Amino acid sequence: MRMTKCSILAASIMALAAGVAHADVTLSVLIDTNPESIASFDVVSKAYMEKHPNVTFDVEQRAGGSEGDNIVKTRLATGEMADVFQYNSGSLFQALKPQETIADLSDLASEAGILDTFKKVVTSSDGHVRGIPFGSAMGGGIFYNRKIYADLGLMPPKTWAEFMSNNEKIKAAGKVAVAQTYGTTWTSQLFVLADFYNVQAEVPTFADDYTANKVKYANTPAALRGFEHLEEVAKGGYLNADFGAATFDDGMRMVATGEAAHYPNLTFGIGNVQQNFPDNLKDLGFFAQPGTDAGKNGLTVWMPSALYVSAKSANIEEGKKFLDFVGSKEACDLMAKAVPSGPYLVKGCELPKDIPPAVSDMLPYFETAGRNGPALEFLSPVKGPALEQITVEVGTGIRSAKDAAALYDQDVEKQAKQLGLPNW
Repeated sequence: MRMTKCSILAASIMALAAGVAHADVTLSVLIDTNPESIASFDVVSKAYMEKHPNVTFDVEQRAGGSEGDNIVKTRLATGEMADVFQYNSGSLFQALKPQETIADLSDLASEAGILDTFKKVVTSSDGHVRGIPFGSAMGGGIFYNRKIYADLGLMPPKTWAEFMSNNEKIKAAGKVAVAQTYGTTWTSQLFVLADFYNVQAEVPTFADDYTANKVKYANTPAALRGFEHLEEVAKGGYLNADFGAATFDDGMRMVATGEAAHYPNLTFGIGNVQQNFPDNLKDLGFFAQPGTDAGKNGLTVWMPSALYVSAKSANIEEGKKFLDFVGSKEACDLMAKAVPSGPYLVKGCELPKDIPPAVSDMLPYFETAGRNGPALEFLSPVKGPALEQITVEVGTGIRSAKDAAALYDQDVEKQAKQLGLPNW
């Protein structure tokens, strides 16, 4: 398991300087390596330690994607999970058997201020809330370089045909039209997953029918289209030469600095640019993945990840107290100021006025009714573990879109049976 380890030392030193010789409680913590996660945990943990000088944190970082999924599942299964850990909400949370592995947080005072839209995606099958939002809601779509668009006289597209037309003009100008980063395999899924707003607009019953095993990706044209988009972009010759080895960090660098015009991803990537290329933050734009109808243009939304307390933690009560603070407006305001990458899901918690342009691009989708909808993984517990490998195959030309969709339909069947869903 590839992990790196760090400790939040600054606040510990502050506690020692305040006369606390030894910490009474050290909470072990497992978070991912995303700069936004690190920055968010840094501000809330330091604020908590100022209020509770007897508490310190021992923070471990894990990989993302399927490797990170395996780390979390293995450590929960073996009883070696950290006291507090970060993980996805929605279908991936349900796959953890949360009623057995994660502590119940329903009685926390902060739950009253957390929006119901989030609580739904961290509630186990027994009706208990088990997570606290950690970060902002995210949009899934396409980052673009504003300078390239201005230089070539392009406008953000409202339909897929307009997007492909823009790609052709960018390619003709001798530039990389679309960055892809299959060295970080989870990033290969975006053209499929971020298209779900368009699927839902065309087939409103898809999520329920999918959960009930009444429809499949391969036999639903609107759902198959995401795989076809991935194939179409690859065949168009629009990609960076190193797309097979490039990483998420490379993709964000390319679109921010103008090495590429587009990069499909989640809006948490804004924090990556803010940290690594702050001078280029003003050049980073964002738009929702376009569908077939400009009049129905909207954004697929991801709920933030959550912080959880392991059910086998020796420090459950202290962990719950910390998460109660993380769920408060005070802590949310700290995170929103440190990482202003999208709307937060705590009542009264607002973004600062000075936000990056890519965040400004995203907010209208939230401000207009009907212009956003949740990703499939927040409407259905069914999500197969092999999607990122399958989409890499499509993006590299190894497998056709139709074959990939059929293979993914087989992959989700295993997951549905493990969850004991009816009609599977």
